Formats: sequence, structure tokens, C-alpha cells
Amino acid sequence: MSIYAWMRRLLLACLLLAAGNAFAADQCPALSQRQSDPQVATRIAAIACDEHLRWNRPFIDTEGRLASLTAYEAEGSGLKDGGSPWRRVAFYWQASGLLSPMGFKPGASDCGYAALNLSYPGLGCRGFVVDNPWSAAFVSWVMQRAGVPGFRSSASHFDYVRAARKDAAGSPYRLVEPMSAKLETGDMLCYVRTTRVYGYDGLAKTIDGISGGLPMHCDMIVAVDDGKAYAIGGNVQQAVTMRVLNLNAQGQLWGMPQRTEGDVECSPQTQAACNFNRQDWAAVLKLKPQDELAKIGPVEPPSFLPSAPVAPTCCVNCVLGSGIPRCPAAGQAVQQAQPDAPLQGSE
Repeated sequence: MSIYAWMRRLLLACLLLAAGNAFAADQCPALSQRQSDPQVATRIAAIACDEHLRWNRPFIDTEGRLASLTAYEAEGSGLKDGGSPWRRVAFYWQASGLLSPMGFKPGASDCGYAALNLSYPGLGCRGFVVDNPWSAAFVSWVMQRAGVPGFRSSASHFDYVRAARKDAAGSPYRLVEPMSAKLETGDMLCYVRTTRVYGYDGLAKTIDGISGGLPMHCDMIVAVDDGKAYAIGGNVQQAVTMRVLNLNAQGQLWGMPQRTEGDVECSPQTQAACNFNRQDWAAVLKLKPQDELAKIGPVEPPSFLPSAPVAPTCCVNCVLGSGIPRCPAAGQAVQQAQPDAPLQGSE
């Protein structure tokens, strides 16, 4: 064999290997078919992956660059199945059971009707979707659909982060320091969304010292493969978006950009400071092993999946022509649960 023929074969082998690695990197197409898997962790990944595929697979690469974003929360069409992004977000709120506690918010009651009637314009609901961060509603819907025992659905990530620290026996998660954690499927990676930098120690002290909330965001780890972690979150740049992160040989985050006090602001003049992965990463929620989850509650795939909206019985901020009766005055009390407050430039 000539040297040129040998080089051609070597080049072909390298190209085939690269193609194989590119195909294997995104495990979501295969994972999305395993939503009834016996393992709780796999079901979490499968359901999150299925939604990521529905949103046309936008992602943030290891360099913090956003790619392939084609559908946004406020749009009336653009999902892979032809559906409406804003109606899908309304569905997360509705099917997770978190829409009713948000009934005091403008447009919330409109969402219940808009999710049932695709011909209904739902302008109030569309405004609600845009004005209220929905990442925690998305996580809550995934956890419910996956049948995660003991998970406490909330419109605020802080609530289940706090539960992981303060209710070690009842929570399906343990709160651990993010940079030393070995990431695995079913875990969640979380950051604090304020101008102040908390870090793990600051977050732990805050949980122990306050009774209120703290704006946060969490992504769900759906796969760990070949030195990479793949995380999916809702309301990440107005979509269900994947984040690709580097890991070291121990499966820990490696080279992860962390926010610090006095960071240079991202701008056209300081492009090196622009990175969607540079956040105040303050927590990993470690999913407990299957045998420990079984001590909290059933770990089998749920027989009922929250896939169909429930018709609203009354409305607070009613829309003319919706056909929904107004709730009595007693039903207009503001609920305690509040969603994470939107921040300028936040996800």
C-alpha cells in the first residue's frame, strides 16, 4: 500500500470517527423514547429531551455561545410539531398545577382557556407567558411527569433548592457544592440570578437565614458522556435550551466560568466577557439513588401523566368572550408562592 493510499484511509477513518462522535454527542433523540423507563433519572432526562427536540434543539456550547435558536416563547408558531411556543409554555403552567396559584397575575386565567382552545387568540395569556419566568414551572412539570417522589412543585427554583437542604429525608435531592459534585443524569445545576454573587456558601447561609425567596435558575442534567455534561432548562433565552459543559476525569465541572464581583460587562467592546455560561453557579441538586427514592414514595412510572390541560372553572382577570365565569371575591386572595422575579439580561 502506497503512503498516499494509507493517508487516505487514515483520513477516512478520522472523518468517520468524528461523525460518530458528533452523532453520539446528543443523546436526546434516543433518550426521548424512554419516558416510561423504570429508572427515575432516565425518565427525567427523557421528558426534558423530548421537549428540547420539540423546541428545535437550541443549545449553548462549551464556549458559552448560543446556537440554533429558532422558536421564542412569545411566538404563535415555530415548534417542531407545528405548535405555538407560548401555548406550550401555558401548558407547562397548567399541567404542573402552578397556573391556579398564579391566578392573581394578569392573563393567568386566560391561559387556562387558551390551552384548551387552539383557535382562541389568548392575548392575555401571551402577555402572562412573556411577563412571568417559567423555568421553574417547566422543571416542576418534568418532575411531575417523571413521577419523582417527594418533589415539591413551585414557581420558584429556590423552594426545591431550599427543600434539598432543610428536608434531607423528604426531598428527592441533596444540596451539594457545584464544583466538587460528580454530575449524573437526573441532577440539577443551579445558579443565583441577582447582581450579588452568592456562591455555594452564600446560598447555604441565605437558605438558613431567610424565610423568603431568592431568584434562581436550574437546568436538568440529561446526559454525561465523553467529558461533557448536557443540561436542559426552560426559559433559557426564551426557549427550552440545552447547555453543554466540560467535565474533568472525575465527572466534575471543569473550566466553568463563574461570575465574580466586579466582572467586566459584556458589550461589543468587551466581547471576551460575553459568555452565557458565566453565572453565579451556587448549587447542584444531586438526585438520590433509586433505592433511597423508593423510601420517599413510589418510583414506578406514573400511570397518570400531566399531559392534558384541565378546564378552568372560573377566572380572576377575565377575558371578554372566554366563557369562563368570574371567581367569587374570596377566590381572589393573592397566593404566597411567587415566581422568580425577572431580571434584566436574565434567562
